[in-house]
Amino acid sequence: MKYSKPLFPFLLGCALILSTATLSEIGWISGGIQLLLFGSVVLYPIWKTEKLSYVDIGWPWGLVCIGIVTIIMSDGYVWRVWGVGLLYIFMGARMGLGAIILWRKGYIQQELPRYRYQRLRWEGSGKANTQLAMQIDALVQGLANATYLAFPAFIMGTNQNSSISMIELVGLGLWIASFVMESIADQQKLSFLRKMKKEQQRNKVCTIGLWKYTRHPNYFAEWMVWNALIILAIPSWIALESNESTVLWVLLGLGLLFVSLVMYTSLVHLTGAKPAEYYSLQKRPDYKAYTENVNMFFPGTSKIK
Repeated sequence: MKYSKPLFPFLLGCALILSTATLSEIGWISGGIQLLLFGSVVLYPIWKTEKLSYVDIGWPWGLVCIGIVTIIMSDGYVWRVWGVGLLYIFMGARMGLGAIILWRKGYIQQELPRYRYQRLRWEGSGKANTQLAMQIDALVQGLANATYLAFPAFIMGTNQNSSISMIELVGLGLWIASFVMESIADQQKLSFLRKMKKEQQRNKVCTIGLWKYTRHPNYFAEWMVWNALIILAIPSWIALESNESTVLWVLLGLGLLFVSLVMYTSLVHLTGAKPAEYYSLQKRPDYKAYTENVNMFFPGTSKIK
């Protein structure tokens, strides 16, 4: 039970999407594609190498698949369908190409620090069968793609209304602003690392730009990208009320909100902020002071001068 427990929310998500009148067909096809993708490029390599980092290849390319399936199968307003489909393709391909570069350089084969941290969590919870724990963890990622993370795209794909609402414009604006923030944070960190390498300084803490106001501006911005997708999907979810039973319609709405919780949990507790900080506190002498002066996730005032 302790191994399979993380699967339950996502199995419920599978049951939900397959029970609906409007999303069951796309749910079956998308789920099959995700299973094939994760089975071949994640689950099998993990079994052979005992390295969980292969999730970093499967997860973003799974987003690309969601985008493609949305464009091909959805019968909603064409500009809305193509818009959200291309957003997913762009998000996934951007991260997926980065993962392939890491794989080619051998980093994924060596296990990334955030996945080494997972082993510590399993040890603390009494999970001695590491191979099973890795397979379950990877399967959760695949089921997340097949269910909740696909909800915004699939729900928007059902909306045949040709007018774009103010809520959708707000959501799109937030998506753009969040993506720009994430890109700026990544560039600032890269510039800082290049400067430190040029000056031959090691294990220094990046406190410039956005990193002065949150210790993980890139993770916060990624979370906001998904919140923006939820906002974008709200008018389409409202329009679904007449096509679904009240119970399923309400559950789909709750599923949309659950996307935010899923991404927050992952970006803060599982593969994001906390794993990164666990190793930074060991590696960087100034990092403890950094944690005392700057918020971990949500941007706020900084005590750094």
